[in-house]
Amino acid sequence: MKLTKEEKEIESLYQEGKIVARKPGKSMLRKLATSADLTFRKDRRINIRLSEHDMVGIQRVAASKGVPYQTLISGLIHQFVEGDLVQKA
Repeated sequence: MKLTKEEKEIESLYQEGKIVARKPGKSMLRKLATSADLTFRKDRRINIRLSEHDMVGIQRVAASKGVPYQTLISGLIHQFVEGDLVQKA
């Protein structure tokens, strides 16, 4: 995961002991839980056509990772949208 300049600065300050992490309060925990629920909610359905070759390959990779193939596809789309997938040179 790539850190922004601000995140790197915060990490550096934390590692130097200049800032200290504290336990979040109940209100913050509720906000975080709500945010997590909204982030991971699967509320849209799509249909796509794939070649048999690609579908078998996706199922094989998913099985080797121990996840359902739909979860693998959803995760790949999410990584692409977030910019976490990189192209080979």
